Amino acid sequence: MTMRRSILLAVLVALLQIAFLGWMIAGRASVLRKGAEVLLKVEPVDPRDLLRGDYVRLGYEIASIPTDLVANLPAGQATSEAGQIFVRIGKDGDGYWRVRSATLGVPGDAPVGEGELVIRGTAAAAWGLDSGSRLSVTYGIERYYLPEGEGLQMEKDMRVRSFGVLVALASDGAPQIKALMDGAAPVYEEPPY
Repeated sequence: MTMRRSILLAVLVALLQIAFLGWMIAGRASVLRKGAEVLLKVEPVDPRDLLRGDYVRLGYEIASIPTDLVANLPAGQATSEAGQIFVRIGKDGDGYWRVRSATLGVPGDAPVGEGELVIRGTAAAAWGLDSGSRLSVTYGIERYYLPEGEGLQMEKDMRVRSFGVLVALASDGAPQIKALMDGAAPVYEEPPY
């Protein structure tokens, strides 16, 4: 008898949870269908993630790749789907690494040249793949978390001075930020653990 009571109690609790979630969804849907529409102006805010703290948004030169450098773009198509991209990068005279070539979906067959590495990213869906257009790529390293209260000042500094990011690449091309650099000096370094 107690086993049957436990099963009934578990079923009742599950039904109550489902009913509560359904009520929340129905309430939100009702507001979206019947609610009054207003247009609000958006203002910039201090970069802050409630769970992780302050951060800076990072954009990279290698995040915009000319389609002429992508080896396996779909021939004769005007669009490409979003997906994995492998970007071959090489070090330039100024110490920064820049795009040499890229392949969609799988790493390129050609061996990596001396002084070159491959970084893995995600290419956004693209339209107009003709010569001269660009693919937008994210690498999963577009945010860097800082000590509390320092995010806004760092974003201001990045607008007036040249900053870099020291990145470590895994063997499969997955990047991890090691340090945020102000010129040649590290401003913030990631601990190894």
